[in-house]
Amino acid sequence: MRPTAAPPVPPVLRTADRMIPHRLARSAQRDPVGAARVREWIADRNTARAHTVSRVTFEELDRWGFDTRTGNLRHDTGRFFSVEGLRVETDTGPVRSWNQPIINQPEIGILGILVAEHDGVLHCLLQAKSEPGNVNGVQLSPTVQATRSNYTGVHAGKSVPFIEYFRSPGDGRVLSDVLQSEQAAWFYRKRNRNMIVEVDGPLPVGEDFRWVTLGQLHELCAVDNLVNMDTRTVLAGMPGGFEGAAGTSDRGLADALARSADTAIGGLHTTGELLSWITDRQTEPEVRTSLIPLDDVDDWRRAPDRVHRDDEAFFSVVAVDVASPGREVSAWTQPLLEPHGIGRVAMVVARFDGVLHALMHARVEPGYLEAVELAPTVQWTPRAYSSLGLEPPEFLDVVTAAEGTDRVLFDAELSEEGGRFLHARNRYQIVEVANPVDDRTTPDHQWMTIGQLTGLLQHNNYVNVQARSLVACLRGLA
Repeated sequence: MRPTAAPPVPPVLRTADRMIPHRLARSAQRDPVGAARVREWIADRNTARAHTVSRVTFEELDRWGFDTRTGNLRHDTGRFFSVEGLRVETDTGPVRSWNQPIINQPEIGILGILVAEHDGVLHCLLQAKSEPGNVNGVQLSPTVQATRSNYTGVHAGKSVPFIEYFRSPGDGRVLSDVLQSEQAAWFYRKRNRNMIVEVDGPLPVGEDFRWVTLGQLHELCAVDNLVNMDTRTVLAGMPGGFEGAAGTSDRGLADALARSADTAIGGLHTTGELLSWITDRQTEPEVRTSLIPLDDVDDWRRAPDRVHRDDEAFFSVVAVDVASPGREVSAWTQPLLEPHGIGRVAMVVARFDGVLHALMHARVEPGYLEAVELAPTVQWTPRAYSSLGLEPPEFLDVVTAAEGTDRVLFDAELSEEGGRFLHARNRYQIVEVANPVDDRTTPDHQWMTIGQLTGLLQHNNYVNVQARSLVACLRGLA
């Protein structure tokens, strides 16, 4: 008689971790002393990993050059990214058509943070990393910050540490995993995979990595140009994180934030109404974009060391030579986009029946995969507006009127992505208003709770990178 085969072992059912909110709240407790130690470590790594970035001519670039047929600036492998031209035509806004250079980077990179418990407290593994465009050298980066060309070895450099936890997330427990856009005025349909993966127990790390709590990270987000853009965008997607505020009888800011983040508490609009509004804003404007040869872009010219507009507005494309010990490749050359002037990014918030709401802007930008994403209330580059003779954006006066008062809840200069942009910075602010400015709400602006906003962050292409930075900063206010 043949033996009976053993029945298959059923898979282990995995349930939602209902302790995540409490674990995050414990990790988010304020820790100024711990944050100060992280700053000392960053200063030490800045000394140890001091990099040099020199402006050079385009002819001095190694393996980069202008295509003889199109004028596009590209790497000889065809990988990494290229600088091409973009033609834009739209039926909305004060400027209805234009051409511009834009970075085309079709490959999807990984921005990932590993988390693990140390002595019962959740910690994030962050990296002290220098980027050629950073204004101050080393900044606090995610565990992994790598393009596909980097982590597949096109650069012929060292392997990316910890990449295996994000390429094979079964080795850990995925807390967040979503494709998100980046600066759509400078990138053409660029997206990165934003991931948070929990591992069992602390892993051994090198001197360029450090485990930090959420509380320490929140403290550091308020320091100028310290926590880089990639860390902020991943942090924004952390599930929960606003728990542990004051009791419901307290109408203070912490309670208003906690109530706002509670998805069981209603806002001025239902989530269904907000999704309908977003869909309407995405379908209402007609935005047509097409990549064109860089040589065909009007009003821009190529000099030996930069591509720039005749009126010196917006940005230039420049070339740099980089020496950066500790990176996967220690020396290289590349193009960078250099913005002209420091921008201003502000989120206006207000309390409705004790629930904090953010005033979000459905903003059109040429590089979005969809025509529109949710942006902060104000997203403004003064030099660009003045060069076009445009009036300041709606609600900027509300933000400036709060200057010097306790209604400014957050105010710091934060850097944008240093791997593609040279010294790109914005002044980020969160401003609370007592008068919710209802009578001035435009069709392109809408109030929503923090829970509704963070719910959208679990999906692709709803919330832009500037708004995600401010969501990360909002967490620190709780």
